[in-house]
Amino acid sequence: MPASVLQEALPKDLPSFTATTRVTRNGGAGMEKALSNQEDLGGDRGMTDDIFDESYSEKEGPKPDRRYVWRNIVLMSLLHVGGLYGLWLIPAAKPVTLAWGFLCFLLSALGVTAGAHRLWSHRSYKAGLPLRIFLAIANSMAFQNDIYEWARDHRVHHKFSETDADPHNATRGFFFSHVGWLLVRKHPDVIEKGRKLDLADLKADKVVMFQRRFYKLSVVAMCFLFPTLVPWCFWGESLRNSFFLPAILRYMLVLNATWLVNSAAHMFGNRPYDRNINPRENRLVTFGALGEGFHNYHHTFPFDYSTSEFGWHYNFTTAFIDLMCLLGLASDRKKVSKETILARKIRTGDGSHKSG
Repeated sequence: MPASVLQEALPKDLPSFTATTRVTRNGGAGMEKALSNQEDLGGDRGMTDDIFDESYSEKEGPKPDRRYVWRNIVLMSLLHVGGLYGLWLIPAAKPVTLAWGFLCFLLSALGVTAGAHRLWSHRSYKAGLPLRIFLAIANSMAFQNDIYEWARDHRVHHKFSETDADPHNATRGFFFSHVGWLLVRKHPDVIEKGRKLDLADLKADKVVMFQRRFYKLSVVAMCFLFPTLVPWCFWGESLRNSFFLPAILRYMLVLNATWLVNSAAHMFGNRPYDRNINPRENRLVTFGALGEGFHNYHHTFPFDYSTSEFGWHYNFTTAFIDLMCLLGLASDRKKVSKETILARKIRTGDGSHKSG
């Protein structure tokens, strides 16, 4: 089943407007205007809340006081201590337990990458009910907030990227964009802009709302109990190894792989599609986050289901979505044409590599 390629013409129900990209000229900030067509916006998805909004301006005056969330600070500290202890336990674990931990890593990561991110945040493909249920369960295993909240915050991140309204604004430093944003209260602009998004598509998805309603119970079952009980019950692994490896260490690794997309992929790498924005192409992040490190491409074309022009190359999530389409569980993959990608690279890219 071939991935659908968006056409050049605007749909009749999507109004034309002028999008802008930030550029710097002679040391000052300027605006480069470019007429946006459907391939710039992905308008046929029924939403464009993940397109950068140039009309937003940060409020003048002093920044709000930093308010720490001590519960999160304590829990994150304990998690990472437990994860480091899990690393120390690896030599004592059975090989099948390590394999199970890796499988849990893949499942929970797909709940974020193929689920909360590419399906529910960006509507970059369509999934049938069985696949949506599977991805919701996998997302609970990942324990990174429920799908509704994750998708809402991610749309805000794209629409107001690297401003005060960005939940993990990378201009506030590596630590803040990696994990610090979870340890303090949100900037008031993040809350304000999040409330103004149209989230009707998420509210209409019964799988999303069911998971939100029973999220805490599903996290206890899928993130901690299920990964622990399988090795303990089925092949006699010690309870200590069963808990600290497939549950705690795996959870810590999935979190940090996801966080690196917000931090490292906004700071380190090249910008072949748009040199005027900070998100970068980062191969190490791509490998660890199952294909999510092609970040300059993703912020340039946020609706592309592959988040990359290179197909399965370092992109396990794209291969998974393609397999689901082959099995009839997914459809309507959005993909940018090579002609549009090349034109964009010539117009705004840094010239660092060729199209695939």
